[in-house]
Amino acid sequence: MTYYITQGCYSQKSMAGMLNKPEDRSKAVAKLAAAAGAKLIGYYITFGEYDFLVIMEGGKGRSEVDTMAALMVAGATGGVTNLRTTVAVSSKEGMEAMKSAKKMIKGFQVAGGAS
Repeated sequence: MTYYITQGCYSQKSMAGMLNKPEDRSKAVAKLAAAAGAKLIGYYITFGEYDFLVIMEGGKGRSEVDTMAALMVAGATGGVTNLRTTVAVSSKEGMEAMKSAKKMIKGFQVAGGAS
């Protein structure tokens, strides 16, 4: 299963709105994730470089493109900025990727070097 770990910042307008009228944004994020066929695992307010961290689990039968499109919709609204998404897979899936990469690398020549 693929997980999406997204960090971002609220725009100045969004932050002013939430200070004026505090709200739990996890409900809106869960709804957006569900529309993409994903599931919200966690929504956290963070202190530091980013204002929030979201962990979503990719949905079965849905493409990664659907989940990434949902994240772009969130960014395009202007309510958030500086979105940074990391795609995470299980250790087992990572091992399978390494096995596939080992097969693919045969005959591959690095730029400026020998194979």
